[in-house]
Amino acid sequence: MVWDLHSACNSSMMKFVDEARIHVKAGDGGDGCVSFRRERFIPRGGPNGGDGGKGGDVILQTDAQLVTLLDLTYPKQFRAQKGNHGRGKDQTGKNGEDLVIRVPVGTLIREDQTEEVLQDFLFDGQRFVAAEGGRGGRGNARFATPTLRAPRRADKGEKGQERWLRLELKLLADVGLIGYPNAGKSTLLSRISSARPKIADYPFTTLVPSLGVVNREDHLSFVVADIPGLIEGASKGVGLGLSFLRHIERTRLLIHVLDVSEGPSRDAVNDFQALNRELNAYDPSLQKKKQFLALNKIDLPSVRERATDIENQFKKMGHRLYLISGQTGEGVEELLEDVSRTIESISSQGHEEQGYS
Repeated sequence: MVWDLHSACNSSMMKFVDEARIHVKAGDGGDGCVSFRRERFIPRGGPNGGDGGKGGDVILQTDAQLVTLLDLTYPKQFRAQKGNHGRGKDQTGKNGEDLVIRVPVGTLIREDQTEEVLQDFLFDGQRFVAAEGGRGGRGNARFATPTLRAPRRADKGEKGQERWLRLELKLLADVGLIGYPNAGKSTLLSRISSARPKIADYPFTTLVPSLGVVNREDHLSFVVADIPGLIEGASKGVGLGLSFLRHIERTRLLIHVLDVSEGPSRDAVNDFQALNRELNAYDPSLQKKKQFLALNKIDLPSVRERATDIENQFKKMGHRLYLISGQTGEGVEELLEDVSRTIESISSQGHEEQGYS
């Protein structure tokens, strides 16, 4: 199984939407009814006004088939159905129909004004009542007492809740591929999974995140995300990075893809440190994630000549450098083996913390 945003969104940046602001309005409750029983030979039949129906709720529900918030960018107004008014003969008005809005798994719901997190969707089928419908008003039959046998009072239905919400989509992936544009992240993703992202030799080839599932015989499958647009200054809005940094937050670990194929002026250590500064500037907790360092394009003679020296530089810094080629597959299996083991270790630790040893 491969979840590939390129195919789902036709490789169009405009169609991959990870933020939306919507207004939700639940249905108003129906009014209660003032009515009296009028039948032949029953001159004092008493009150029989029914209650109003409840207004419909606005419900957000996750759908694993969705990968974008595009459908919520227009219209921005979502209204549930009103409850029907009560009627005579003790007839309660029909409840308003709930409005269910489907969103991708990984969507974060915030109150627009306060930015309070209302719901964090992590599983398929989760539901959250974003706006509750108003209660129906009581009919005059509810107000009859031994001393007040003919009440002419009924309640108005309550107004349904309404508010503005801000939705943020954060991709759910085990591994995030990060690195400068044209470092070969898309090529590596296509090598290790069935995802087929757009690949070309110019910067910002990837305009939307791509997801691929890596299946391995003796290990758990895991999801890899190609995170586009990270360059120096990304945390301040330079390039495309600010738009996609949020998608790194949910990953368990990162693979930093390094590229020095452009020539001696390209410094792998500086690139690594620069992007880590961007991660720290955006969210300091991102730097705490386990990172694997991979020098890509080792199949090129110019890269292979410098590989040993670069490897020694990272070794002095306490980092292991994997020498790989996304194009030919050289060194990729060793990298995947260690990534798989690390993910399994993280998963087992998580289970132990929850009492699932």
